Amino acid sequence: MNLLDKRVKLIKTLETSGYIKSSKVKKAMLKVPRELFVPEKYLEEAYFDTPLPIPGDQTISAPHIHAITLSELKLKPGEKFLEIGAGSGILLAYVREIVGEKGKVVGVEINKETYEFAKKNLEKSGYKDVILIHGDGSLGYPKYAPYDKIVVSAASPDIPQPIIEQLKPNGTLLIVIGSPYGEQQLIKVKKTKTGKLIKKEILGVIFVPLTGRYGWKCK
Repeated sequence: MNLLDKRVKLIKTLETSGYIKSSKVKKAMLKVPRELFVPEKYLEEAYFDTPLPIPGDQTISAPHIHAITLSELKLKPGEKFLEIGAGSGILLAYVREIVGEKGKVVGVEINKETYEFAKKNLEKSGYKDVILIHGDGSLGYPKYAPYDKIVVSAASPDIPQPIIEQLKPNGTLLIVIGSPYGEQQLIKVKKTKTGKLIKKEILGVIFVPLTGRYGWKCK
C-alpha cells in the first residue's frame, strides 16, 4: 500500500470513529501529505494514528488529535488563526486549506531546531504563505491580532494573558492546561463579546510543556 492509500485509509478510519466531523476537515486532512511533516526515518509510520518524534525533542501529534482540534475550532474561510507551538507545521497546513487564501495563518515556535524543521516542511509541501515565527509563543503574536481562532499546542500552567487579549470577542481558543508530562486537559475557551471566558473540557491529553514567559520554567 502506497502512502496516499494509507492516508485515505487513515482518514476514513478517523471519520468512521467520529473524530472527523465535517467535510472541510476531511478534505484538508486528505490533501495535506503527513509524510512531509515527519522525519524521514518515520516515513512508513506517517499514517499510524500515533504521535511521532520530531527535531528539538518535540512531537507531531497523533492524527486523531489534529482531527479533534480542527473539528472543535469550526474554522471558516477568511479567518485569522494563530498556533502557539507550531511543531512540525502540519496543523498550520491543515488550517490554511480550510481558511483559504483570504485567511491568515500564523505559527510561533520557540525551539529553533523545531522551527527550522517546520519551516522546511511547509516550504516543501507548498505552504509558503503560512507565517512562521521563531519566538516566545506564550506572548502570542500581536502583529496580526486579534485572531478568530487560537490553538496552544503545548501544556500550559494557565491561559497566558497575552493570548486572551489577542483573541477576538466571540473567538475560540483551544489550549492544553496541565503539568509537564502529568495530568493535562484539552480545554475549549469561548470569549464572549464582553470578554468573559467560557471554558469546556474536551479530553485528557499528553503534550510537551509550554515554555517561555507564561509557560513552565523547564530546564
